[in-house]
Amino acid sequence: MVGGERILDRLVRVMTAALDEPPLLVANLPEAPDWRPDLRVVPDIRRGLGSLGGIYTAVVEAPAPVVCVAWDMPFVPEGLLRRLAGGLLEHDACLPQSGGRRGVEPLCAAYGPACREAIARSLDQGDLRAIAFHERIRVGILPLSEVGRFGEPELLFFNVNTADDLALTDGLWQRLESSPSSGGKTPGRPR
Repeated sequence: MVGGERILDRLVRVMTAALDEPPLLVANLPEAPDWRPDLRVVPDIRRGLGSLGGIYTAVVEAPAPVVCVAWDMPFVPEGLLRRLAGGLLEHDACLPQSGGRRGVEPLCAAYGPACREAIARSLDQGDLRAIAFHERIRVGILPLSEVGRFGEPELLFFNVNTADDLALTDGLWQRLESSPSSGGKTPGRPR
């Protein structure tokens, strides 16, 4: 729970509003269909291949093009998702620039149909980096200055991977709420 709402429920709401259809949930746990019975839930097509395997599954299983968001990112806003999807008009993939180790955030990005074969080749070669296939496609990068219009990138792409991360979310939620790009209100907070 972050901001009074399950992270998954918030992402479903935000993604549905941004993209006009409910998302596909890629999850390998047997109980995953019970998390949101209203969603189509699929396991990784090629199991044990990490994030790139999940992106591949989304590209294969969802109607192309797709916008992927890791379901442990509680602060991703609708506007950013719309902007990433719009980037597919000119590119095979559109990723936001970030301050992370890869320089982009592949777990909050848009992927077009050309990514399917490119990702499959990387998986076949054993290169499981989430950006391994980029050299085979046309990649658009949303500059950090534009990402910043939607909020602070380190907050937007924050992952809740541990109990300590979850404990940090209340303070981060308040920080996001007071950021200039939020207009003084929490983006997408249930009313």
